[in-house]
Amino acid sequence: MSIDSSSMATDAADLPLVSISGGPFETGLTLGRHGHRAVHDNLVKSDIWQDVTSERHHRRVARMLYHSLRHHPAVVEEIHGLAQGLELPFQAVFAWNCRGDLLANSPDGCTTVMLPGPEPCIAHNEDGLPFFDGDSFLASVKPDEALAFMAFCYPGSIPGHTFALTAAGIVQTVNNLRLKRVSPGVPRMVLGRAMLSLATLDEIRELLQQAPASGGFHFTLAQRGDPRLHSIEVGAGQVSHRHVDRAMIHANHALHHESRHTRQIITRSSHDRQVRGSELIDAGERDPITILTDTGGKGLPIYRRKPDDPDRENTLATGIFRLLNDGIQWEVHTPGRCRPLHGTDSSLFE
Repeated sequence: MSIDSSSMATDAADLPLVSISGGPFETGLTLGRHGHRAVHDNLVKSDIWQDVTSERHHRRVARMLYHSLRHHPAVVEEIHGLAQGLELPFQAVFAWNCRGDLLANSPDGCTTVMLPGPEPCIAHNEDGLPFFDGDSFLASVKPDEALAFMAFCYPGSIPGHTFALTAAGIVQTVNNLRLKRVSPGVPRMVLGRAMLSLATLDEIRELLQQAPASGGFHFTLAQRGDPRLHSIEVGAGQVSHRHVDRAMIHANHALHHESRHTRQIITRSSHDRQVRGSELIDAGERDPITILTDTGGKGLPIYRRKPDDPDRENTLATGIFRLLNDGIQWEVHTPGRCRPLHGTDSSLFE
């Protein structure tokens, strides 16, 4: 069953749908105001915030700001609005949105299930800092001069690095790659945000191929009307693209990027989730919810709700996107709820 965005907003008090419109600055301002309390109550008091915003990173942050202004000024303007809405200095907020470029082992781990076929499915566990549980939100963004989109958002961060659906019928999910010895030019989150404004997968691939070096991300991409699933790993100035022709899982470490053997950190959780998910798929499991809520196996679980998670990450939401012949069916599950949130691309973007 599908429900419209207005009822969805009231049905999910723990993951509200925030409607946003306007130019880049206005978009960021609304994002900042909505995340203000959670950022001041939790994020700015955390050791990860203190590390990322410390003076030791200022030179690299300045270099990334220079390249971001050159290549993606609208995204920088959105971060200016975000900083004003948060009532925090721009440099600190910009640095926070560079965290995966500054730190090889930033706490952003996720799991994606890729199920190819005539009507492919992409499903994604969004795993992030536990203190944002209940304070994250869905944003339905209708920019003045760019494509509309829906995305899962963390307080204090721009969209484009979690899971999203755009008015062009593009599904985008993102996993952290912990690449070492990266000299970043444009932040990976700025690239992910810029991708949400593009109308075709070819444009996205061109953007990534031409981008200055960044920290590591894995993008799973698909577009309505095209049965192909795409696995793209980027980082350190390299882009690796694969068509997904079999059911598989990606648990936030590089599988085909050339850094996969020598220049990345694979945490125990990341390793164990990859192994367990592959075991389930090899055994014939094709239900994405079953895979993404799994707590079995010999190692650390796919579904992460333990307060002592060694990577400091918990599963905060699960997005499922089915690319049907006549549209995209999507739903978002939140921990502890019996029923998901449902929607369609048309209910968001009409």
